[in-house]
Amino acid sequence: MPKNLFQDMVKVKRQRIRPNKSAGFTSDPIPKEPNPPAHSAPKDRHRYMLWGVAIISIIFFLFALSFMFLKVVVKVNPKVQAVTLNQDLSASLDAVTTDALPFHLIAIPGEEEKIVQATGQKDVSLSARGRVLIYNAFSSKTQRLDIDTRLEGSNGKIYKTERQVVVPGMQGNVPGSVEVGIYGANAGAEYNSDPLDFTIFGFKGTPKYSKFYARSKGPIAGGFKGKTPVISDEEKKIARNDLKNILQFRLFQKATSQIPSGLILFKGSTYLDIEEDELDLPAPSLPSEDGKFPIKVKGTLYGLLFDEGKLTKKIAENKIKDFDGSPVYISNIRDLSFALLGKDNASFADVKNINFNLKGATRIVWKLDEGKFLSDLLGKSKKDFRQLLAQYPNIESADLTISPFWKISLPEQTKDIKLIINYPK
Repeated sequence: MPKNLFQDMVKVKRQRIRPNKSAGFTSDPIPKEPNPPAHSAPKDRHRYMLWGVAIISIIFFLFALSFMFLKVVVKVNPKVQAVTLNQDLSASLDAVTTDALPFHLIAIPGEEEKIVQATGQKDVSLSARGRVLIYNAFSSKTQRLDIDTRLEGSNGKIYKTERQVVVPGMQGNVPGSVEVGIYGANAGAEYNSDPLDFTIFGFKGTPKYSKFYARSKGPIAGGFKGKTPVISDEEKKIARNDLKNILQFRLFQKATSQIPSGLILFKGSTYLDIEEDELDLPAPSLPSEDGKFPIKVKGTLYGLLFDEGKLTKKIAENKIKDFDGSPVYISNIRDLSFALLGKDNASFADVKNINFNLKGATRIVWKLDEGKFLSDLLGKSKKDFRQLLAQYPNIESADLTISPFWKISLPEQTKDIKLIINYPK
């Protein structure tokens, strides 16, 4: 059988040959990338603009934050000069002249009482005592009555006046009168009495007898004769000294609590004037049956007040060379030792002029006009801060802190500046 010529033939698949530039084969051209669309350039510009706006917004935001969180602190150390005082000064009561140092006088009354237990017994003779008003219904002329003038009470007892008195004359139909203390002519409880009427025993048998008379103010009491519990004179003295110290302390505390701001009451500038009658006269009533004595001290505390500003200025003028009158204060002025000179402390009631000494270690501190200083700081550049301080001789040193750190100028409003002045106490 004849052979088929196409029997052994295999169909070959045609393959596409890729170009090989290195071999120089370029039978098939390389397809080109398509050109970008014409509208892509405006999109890029839009994207860049958005980024620019974002960056500017962030910068603006940070700038705004720098104002919101702006912190400016100025710490000032004022000028201070240490001094040791031992200075004599003069002052006048309520002085109004610019050169004179003034002082003011205060008077605060008070009393203290305590019960003292008797420690022994002894025979005691006490006269009853009281107060009477003596009347003159005789004439318009005055009448002198000597000490120990005898008055006869409506109880038949004789009492005597404690001192000499002059009874005023009548004013029209109104009798003149005077008050005086009396005591029983003899010791004993029988002279104790409720209020009495009296005649003047020495006028008996004369026209004055019915026209001069007396009436007691309250009861007559304290008369006693016999053995009774007593306290010694030494115990009485100790008790009264204790009461005096307590009274002086409490009145001083009361005075200092009432003193207006700007005035000083030194501890040594007070004097307690004790009413001597409260010390010298016997107790107005007997001790109780359990032997307890009431002891009372009554007096008035006088104090010398000084204007702190004027006193400080006077001290500064004497202690600081070429003092220019700048506002200053003395840090512990109330702790200085005060001593009155040339006065025996007999009484402060009528004092007009005083000499005194102030002694102690202290510091004179210059004050800063805060309002002016803050006003001068407003809007200033940070680099001008030291130059500004040179205009304030009352500032020893100062520090400026500004945050955030890139701020180079101070705020325009005082509320944005915190001022700290390190005044010594």
